[in-house]
Amino acid sequence: MSQALLYMLSGVAVVAVCLHALIVRAHLLRKVLAVNIMGSGTFLLLTALARRGPETDAVPHAMVLTGIVVAVSATAFALALLRRLREVSGETTLPEDSEGEPGGRAP
Repeated sequence: MSQALLYMLSGVAVVAVCLHALIVRAHLLRKVLAVNIMGSGTFLLLTALARRGPETDAVPHAMVLTGIVVAVSATAFALALLRRLREVSGETTLPEDSEGEPGGRAP
């Protein structure tokens, strides 16, 4: 098993676990953390794809550096929104839709 294949399998495993957490968990902080860690799994995949044969491609490495900057700023924005939601509503979960009406709330 090569090092690139190990990186790819690790990246796929991290993305799969985080995707599960993103779907199953209701707490918004856990969702933000899942998205952040899912980005790290994507960075692992891009790093593994950069190694093809004896030479290394520099474009995926540049994409990873750019992605890290975007991930940090997106995480900061999501945490600021989460903090504001907690100040306004007092909860850190989104209100669920009512069972009877597709887009409305229960009275």
